[in-house]
Amino acid sequence: MKIVVLKFGGTSVGTINRIKKVANIIIRYVKKRYKVIVVSSAMGGVTNDLIKKSKYISNNFSSSERDALIASGEQIACALIAGRLNSLGYKSQSWMSWQIPILTEGAYNSSRIIKINKRKINNYLKSGGIPIIAGFQGINSQNRITTLGRGGSDASAIMCAKFFKAKKCLIFTDVEGVYTTDPNNLKNAKKIKAISYEEMLEMASLGAKVMQPHSIQDARINRIEIDVQSSFVKKRGTLITKRKNIFRNKIITGITSTKNDAKVTLVGVKDRPGVAASIFKPLSKNSINVDMVVQNISDNRKETDLTFTIKLDDLLKTSRLLKQNKKIQFRKLTIDKNVSKVSIIGVGMITTPGVTYRMFQTLADKKINILVISTSEIKISVLINKKDLSKAISALHKEFKLDS
Repeated sequence: MKIVVLKFGGTSVGTINRIKKVANIIIRYVKKRYKVIVVSSAMGGVTNDLIKKSKYISNNFSSSERDALIASGEQIACALIAGRLNSLGYKSQSWMSWQIPILTEGAYNSSRIIKINKRKINNYLKSGGIPIIAGFQGINSQNRITTLGRGGSDASAIMCAKFFKAKKCLIFTDVEGVYTTDPNNLKNAKKIKAISYEEMLEMASLGAKVMQPHSIQDARINRIEIDVQSSFVKKRGTLITKRKNIFRNKIITGITSTKNDAKVTLVGVKDRPGVAASIFKPLSKNSINVDMVVQNISDNRKETDLTFTIKLDDLLKTSRLLKQNKKIQFRKLTIDKNVSKVSIIGVGMITTPGVTYRMFQTLADKKINILVISTSEIKISVLINKKDLSKAISALHKEFKLDS
């Protein structure tokens, strides 16, 4: 069978009229003689509404019941899509994770798919049916419903493509593809025709909102090409694929930014072996993700200043944990909430010298001060003052010729 997986996000199925458009897209692929597997998210806003309801019930709503509750959103969208296809003369039905089943492991709200039983869906496809599968969920070894965390429907689609050996996996969303930077930040942002798994993984991790990092990682590991398209316009999207399949004459592929960072500095930390581990251990135990880190040794070599960044939502908890930590000594704790991170990403920098200089000089020319720096093989990130964010993105976009 020539199988294609089509995944539709919350905005794509957000209204009845949009669901009708989704049905037309599905039919388009049926007419191309594909066996179509559809994966759907909940209608836009439904999951957040269900989460709010659980909080109204209890501040300690059980994790397993929370997953059972929020998984119901996808059931509504799937039934509406199947019903629309039936009304147009096509055989279709909605499938919940437990009906297939889709097996998961791990904690509630962050499970991972480990196996999909193919027999029922394959038989349904052979009978001419179009299965509409609820994304974002599965069942664990106790036969309890689990959810896959943020972006979970993308992960569902990618794993369906893996287990059913699909020829294509298309992710339909409210944007036309992946852009060189967020079009909301820069009107000159350009759509990228093709991007490597590695570049997309970095962009997703550094603020690009098209897909979640774990979904990109699943696709990379299983070598599943992803075509990101808009469900609103019929235009070519962005292909996420192997690095060797891409020809590009630009050093940098994209620029990302974040606005929800906080910079924390411990001044006058007693410098000794293991002090950094003592600082970060309580943060790790409390699921606080530390991003950029820089350490400055004092002139007397007995003290150090340690600076790191975290998400703004974790700031109060981080401050409390640092002040309660009896294993470290420091003279002062300073916090800066007016910061943003800007990153340039591209495999071209692996073989091109001088990229770091060009980035830093471009920012210097615009009188933008760099507070913290971090790098990897294919990205350079800098922390700057939040007020300089738009200016930095525009200047870097022009410097690395992403405008053209």
